[in-house]
Amino acid sequence: MDGSLAALQARLQHTFSDPRLLQLALTHRSFSADHNERLEFLGDSVLNLAVSHLLYMRLSALPEGDLSRVRANLVKQDTLHRLAVGLALSPLLRLGEGEARSGGPNRPSILADALEALIGAVYLDAGFAAAQALVHRLYESVEINPRMEAAAKDPKTELQEWLQGHKMKLPVYRVAATLGAAHKQTFDVECEVPELGFRERGIGGSRRAGEQAAAAAMLIRLKARGAA
Repeated sequence: MDGSLAALQARLQHTFSDPRLLQLALTHRSFSADHNERLEFLGDSVLNLAVSHLLYMRLSALPEGDLSRVRANLVKQDTLHRLAVGLALSPLLRLGEGEARSGGPNRPSILADALEALIGAVYLDAGFAAAQALVHRLYESVEINPRMEAAAKDPKTELQEWLQGHKMKLPVYRVAATLGAAHKQTFDVECEVPELGFRERGIGGSRRAGEQAAAAAMLIRLKARGAA
């Protein structure tokens, strides 16, 4: 594993000062109570900022709403999954026995989450500039153009754009509960729109899927009240 981790660092073009961060980023909750979800949370924010800066520089003619839509395409699970496959993360993941047997090493949500955790780990290890440089390198192989704005919007993106259009803060997502065995958990996620005092819940097979379900429920509520 040491040689494999060294090879991964070569692919990332980042050598960790604290190798424990790298190991933690690859550790799924089914493997240990000390897992990568906090790093994933951090990496998600770092990724969004780094991609936002990339789009601001490359697509200078696009307005805010279109930039948000292009960014949503670049940070969605499918894109992150492809990038994680390109980095050959699958054999390096630390998974519980049940999760490993049930296809966990190749599950898109697990690979996408691990990539975000890696970005968060680089940020903690060496700061934002290093994490931003990593994100820019990852996206060198991804086509970025204004036509991406026409892609279908997922519920989280649609909700975010509606709130931004009405000058409201972004929604707040929190995991209310995790259900089931470690290798087959479901996530009960709450979505809150603070200005409206609205809260809705959604359940999914990953935190990301739970957030999408909660955002979809929030959109239904807004539309039912004639707000959306």
